Order: sequence, then structure tokens, then C-alpha cells
Amino acid sequence: METDSDEGYLGALWLVLVAILWGGTNPFLKREGAGIESVKQKNAVTQFFFEMKHLFLNWKYLLAFLINQSGSVVYYLTLASADLSLVAPVTNSLTFIITTLTGKMLGERIGGTETYIGMGLVIAGVTLCLMDKT
Repeated sequence: METDSDEGYLGALWLVLVAILWGGTNPFLKREGAGIESVKQKNAVTQFFFEMKHLFLNWKYLLAFLINQSGSVVYYLTLASADLSLVAPVTNSLTFIITTLTGKMLGERIGGTETYIGMGLVIAGVTLCLMDKT
């Protein structure tokens, strides 16, 4: 039998999974979507379709997009059971951190010491939120 505390921890784990799915794919979407600005067509409708062609014929972009969208499905399902005052702050802040770290692993510049101090403060804030709600 699950206790309220167990359900709180499980909900928090689902939110962390969402942040990993979103944050881990954001730099890949950025990198693989590069060049879309060079797609030029005569009207808005054909522009749209050529941009979609540019993105969805790139299997690396499509894979990152599908993983990212699976995070959206998990987020939606988690909304039914998670505390709404926790969902947005936890997922958004952790997504930001994971996006930053994933970008760093891919060779992007992320800033200096201040960035790491900020990430530590965000993690401390998320931890306090989770401790208060679970």
C-alpha cells in the first residue's frame, strides 16, 4: 500500500523524468533544426510546408522531437496526480538546468562560475519545494 509520502516521491520522480526528456532534447533540437531560416518560399503556406519538410526529413531532429514530445505526454499524465503548485516550478527549472548541461556536453558555451552557482541555487530551491510538498 502506498502512502501519501510515497505518492509524493513518485510524482517528483515523474517531474524529474519530464525535465530530463525536455532538457536533454532541447540542445539537439536547436542543433538539428539549424538552417531552417534559409528555407525561403513565396507564400506562407508553402513556406510552412517546406520548413516542415526541412525538419522532418532530418532523422536526428525527428528523433529528438519525438523524445521531447514523450516528455509532454508524461507531463500531461503527471498533471492528474501531482500538486499543481509543484509541477511548473520543478519541471521548468530542472529543464533549464538539464538543457544547460546537455548543451555543455555538446560543446556549447554556457557561461562561467555564475552559471554553476545559479544552477546550484535552482537545485536547492527545487529540493526545498519538494521537501515541503512530500
